[in-house]
Amino acid sequence: MFTSATRAWCTGLEVRPSDRRKWVKVFEACDEDKKGYLSREDLKVAVVMLFGYKPTKIEANSVMASINSNASGIYLEEFIKLMEKKKAAQLYQNEIRQIFTAFDRQCITKIFIWGIIRIPGDRGFLTLEDFKKAFKQVAPKLPERIVLEAFREVDQDSDGHVSFKDFEYAMKYGQNEA
Repeated sequence: MFTSATRAWCTGLEVRPSDRRKWVKVFEACDEDKKGYLSREDLKVAVVMLFGYKPTKIEANSVMASINSNASGIYLEEFIKLMEKKKAAQLYQNEIRQIFTAFDRQCITKIFIWGIIRIPGDRGFLTLEDFKKAFKQVAPKLPERIVLEAFREVDQDSDGHVSFKDFEYAMKYGQNEA
């Protein structure tokens, strides 16, 4: 839910005042009894309100265990820090998806009654040719053998296709170490 993979990445993230106001408003709405903290169940409701999904019991337990064990629940400032991490994790995930899509340069030809139209396609995987084209644009002097080695490393099942899952794993590699 609040991945530590963003630890090295999210240090420069600035919280917009509008985000903070929204988080405070949700905190207050979920603290129905005005206890000054959110219980495990309150936290689940808050996450649903902010991110559109209900955290699993394991996720909620993990978050609750990460806060002060003497506390009855999550206080406002802790909640805001957790929401900052969650937002950073979402932004990082979106950035990885955008990079993957940029690598997926394949075009699909659609034939309609009025003619042939070429539109950008998202095949859902990358080929060695996609890697070569992308690296040629961003690192034109990089030897082709390095690109081939990178592709083979990322293509975990050696099927000649790098799925988003493979790509995401490679992008996050080493970030949980620290």
